[in-house]
Amino acid sequence: MCYIPAIMIRGHGAHVVTTTRIYKSKTYRSHLLRRSYREGNKVKKETIANLTVLGDEVVELIKMALHGQRLAPVDELFQVDRSRHHGHVQAVTETMSRLGLASLLASRKSRERSIVMAMIATQVLEPDSKLAMTRWWHTTTIPEIFGVEDADEDDLYAAMDWLLHRQGRIEKKLAGRHLEEGGLVLYDLTSSYFEGKTCLLAKLGHNRDGKKGKLQVNYGLLTDRRGCPVAVSVYKGDTGDPTTLRDQADKVRGEFGIKHMVLVGDRGMISQKQIDGLREVKGVDWITALRTESIRELVEGGSIQLGLFDERNIFEFTHPDYPGERLVACRNPEMTRRRREKRQSLLEATVEELEKVRRMAERGRLKGQDKIGVRVGRVVNKYKVAKHFELTIRKNSFSYKLDEKKISREAALDGIYVVRTSLSKRAMSSTQTVLSYKKLSEVERAFRALKSIDLLVRPIRHRMVDRVQAHIFFCMLTYYVKWHMMEAWRPLLFSDEDLEEKEKRDPVTPARRSPGALKKVHTKKLADGSTVHSFRTLLKDLSTIVRNTCRRKEAKEIESSFCVDTTPSPSQQRAYNLIKQISL
Repeated sequence: MCYIPAIMIRGHGAHVVTTTRIYKSKTYRSHLLRRSYREGNKVKKETIANLTVLGDEVVELIKMALHGQRLAPVDELFQVDRSRHHGHVQAVTETMSRLGLASLLASRKSRERSIVMAMIATQVLEPDSKLAMTRWWHTTTIPEIFGVEDADEDDLYAAMDWLLHRQGRIEKKLAGRHLEEGGLVLYDLTSSYFEGKTCLLAKLGHNRDGKKGKLQVNYGLLTDRRGCPVAVSVYKGDTGDPTTLRDQADKVRGEFGIKHMVLVGDRGMISQKQIDGLREVKGVDWITALRTESIRELVEGGSIQLGLFDERNIFEFTHPDYPGERLVACRNPEMTRRRREKRQSLLEATVEELEKVRRMAERGRLKGQDKIGVRVGRVVNKYKVAKHFELTIRKNSFSYKLDEKKISREAALDGIYVVRTSLSKRAMSSTQTVLSYKKLSEVERAFRALKSIDLLVRPIRHRMVDRVQAHIFFCMLTYYVKWHMMEAWRPLLFSDEDLEEKEKRDPVTPARRSPGALKKVHTKKLADGSTVHSFRTLLKDLSTIVRNTCRRKEAKEIESSFCVDTTPSPSQQRAYNLIKQISL
């Protein structure tokens, strides 16, 4: 190890000179320890040592010593009193600031507003129950940033009540930001199961969570054409999808002041009855799709000629049963293939099971018409293809055969769907009509985020109606923040970045990832060699940036402590830079 007598030579003009030279396109740096001295009337310089081999960091320490600074190990001068996760909190709070979320909730600062902001940040980062929030957020900088260090569970519930009271005003502001006259408004309804039996909203209904026998609550989500959430409405668990549509149309027109809009909903949402009602509402157009039974009638009636699909995969037509509407027929070859393969595999699996039952009855191991019937019913219902079989059940025997006519009749419709709309061709082309209908997948994406581990809207454990409504509205606001973060971070995630190209694609063929997105999936690397992340892993990576509360060991009591944050890595800094580009 080399020791430099800095104290001895400091007073004799010792200093470090750094030189740079380029040789054959390579840059070389040298660090020389030199001193200046006087000899008679002349000032001379002398090189004492070449410090290059010591490295830049050691050279910097020598420079500091030559300037008279005292050097000592950090742990002898300072102590770290506390470390809290901060990097992911910084990303969320910066997003909330860019979105103007504080002014969106309320124009004036209040304790309730601060608590709601802290809750939203927590739900984005670590979704959990309200009881767990205050315990978790003390491991981060959330309490000090929002000034809620002393908040407990009762404060959180009081803040939720405050938030529900302001829902109408907040949604109106969101609509002003994201909805426009004549623009698309996406709407869909889903449900979440309920723990308990005391809430008046909890009812048995069409359970989309696969929780049979569970009570549920329904809620409908309104978004703009991109899938950005604008409003949410809560209904009883036994409320049918179509009955909520008129409420949403009245809400957009009456509360949000949008006089002309295009509602986009699935075929279960915008039924014929709802269409008849919407025709009476001026300024409301719609886009939806026909049910399978209606498509079959058009095919068998000759209105949809299957031979036309040999030349193209999309064509437009009209029909007297749908006055004032445009019908756009599409056939997806990939969907056709998948449905035929799936049907064939289900039929083969059912035949295999039925053959076992037939042999059991033939050998006398299964006797009685009732017992045979129960066993057969269990098989055909297992794979949902009972309509394709002709079953004959006798006292001690059983036979079956496939109904080829029904199979062929169903196969003729494979991959075919028909989009219907009240818009004129001048207002929207056939291609754009189909693409607009497919934008409903963005609402489904929102439902997946709300229900999954991302936001944990379910299971709903609140008992009071107001609390259930507040909980779902709170989760929608959380998704609003998360949605903008995911859009900003597309270059860092396993996401397509060229959104304009998606708008130009063939509307009928299955959506495919761009070459750039596929490359990220296969290599797990970005162009700069850094790691591709999911939304969750990127947050975890940012959470490694911590805020350390430090103080000098020799400090007097009156001296305050200070905070030092971990320096972000280049990839972490890029994530912050992308957040700063969010704009409304």
